[in-house]
Amino acid sequence: MSETKTTVVSLQDYKRTKIIATLGPATDTYEAIRDLIASGANGIRLNMSHGNHEERVRQIKWIRKASKELSKPVAVVMDLQGPKVRLGDFEGMINLTKGQEIRMQYGVDYESTGILPTQYDLSKKVKRGERLYMFDGRIRTTVTSVKDGVVHVRVENDGVVVKRKGINCPDTDFGGDVITEKDKKDLAFGATQDVDYVAQSFVQTADDLRNMRRMMKNHNMSAKLIVKFETKSAIEHMEAIVDEADMIMVARGDLAVEAEAETVPIVQRQLVALGLRHAKPTIIATQMLASMTDRPEPTRAEVSDVATAVLIGADCVMLSDETAAGMYPIEAVKVMKRIVRYTEQNTPLRTVYPEYEDHSRQGAISRAVISLASNVQAHAIVAETKSGASAIQISSLRSDIPLLAVTSDDRTAQQLALVYGIKSFVRPVHKLAATKLTDYLRETKVFGKGDIVVTASGQYPGVVGTTDTIKVRVLE
Repeated sequence: MSETKTTVVSLQDYKRTKIIATLGPATDTYEAIRDLIASGANGIRLNMSHGNHEERVRQIKWIRKASKELSKPVAVVMDLQGPKVRLGDFEGMINLTKGQEIRMQYGVDYESTGILPTQYDLSKKVKRGERLYMFDGRIRTTVTSVKDGVVHVRVENDGVVVKRKGINCPDTDFGGDVITEKDKKDLAFGATQDVDYVAQSFVQTADDLRNMRRMMKNHNMSAKLIVKFETKSAIEHMEAIVDEADMIMVARGDLAVEAEAETVPIVQRQLVALGLRHAKPTIIATQMLASMTDRPEPTRAEVSDVATAVLIGADCVMLSDETAAGMYPIEAVKVMKRIVRYTEQNTPLRTVYPEYEDHSRQGAISRAVISLASNVQAHAIVAETKSGASAIQISSLRSDIPLLAVTSDDRTAQQLALVYGIKSFVRPVHKLAATKLTDYLRETKVFGKGDIVVTASGQYPGVVGTTDTIKVRVLE
């Protein structure tokens, strides 16, 4: 447990919607990681589809060093590849024409056979009549037959394919086979590292999450589990999956191919609504500032996309290729932060979702905290939390009052870095932790004389789920 400090910044100047940046060749140095965090990144994503464990060990050390140097809790997200079906290796581009019949087979040599190689044995999963989309949906095909390990498909449009590009199977049931051997190895590695979140890819049912959580428990991991919504099946089992997850990611790239692009805006709102209802933070991901991969400025549509994520109530917005392989990774974070701050400061409207009756004790306490803070015109809410649950619950109600979380656990502070509106502080377990933090912020002039603060704490400091006391304090 390391005590965090703060700089003298008005609480109203902190952005509330958080930013996740993905590491890659463009940001694989300590200086780049520090700049990402200093520019506004609250979380760093490690995409396990690329790179190796040696690189990840180095990057995690850099993240923690920069976090400490900047006195800013930062979440490390390990994003597992899952059963991402890809083409294998072959030279150059292959031209395909509409109506052409082609063959695909696991691990085959294209030069000697003329069969397109795949990195996953599709012959065990796909059936006649199912759709296979290659290269982010640029090539659309339909399965005509499966014989002796070879998948025969008919090409539906002209185009080209290149090696290692992804294949989407929107009609295929993977039968629970979504945790691959690579995922298991990466998870075992992650258990030895300082990882705050594990993101599970291509989830189809809640059972997939339960299986992953069981593996995480066997590794004694304290990381939380993010579900990535990117399959048609996941959308069909949306409520059960959200109930099982700790956090939600709307992975719009594969989702647009698997479940049709026009469904994405509606699904995005449905998932944010469920996240707010069940106090499960949400991440909007993929192509948010895609043009900034090779341009210094975003398009107007991209600016609107980021602003919309803020307006509908998302906790996080995420950058992928923009910071992993782009020419302007730091600028992308700065631009995203500017859009977030402007939208939050000039919000003309707010998305309203249907009322949901939460009769839990924690829900009642959270509503009471916000109601009291609003009535006394409090400058801030300070919540003591061990696991982060009480702070997340208060955050999900989306009050305009700044929310400070004080915890004795570094992991909790890092995990809360991705939750809307929360600024975390690490302090030793103490029955007056919230009061002592408030005093510190008064001394550093974050609070002023006469400011009103509402605190939420528990009778048993450091014990999960014991928040039972609300106080109003006028600072002297």
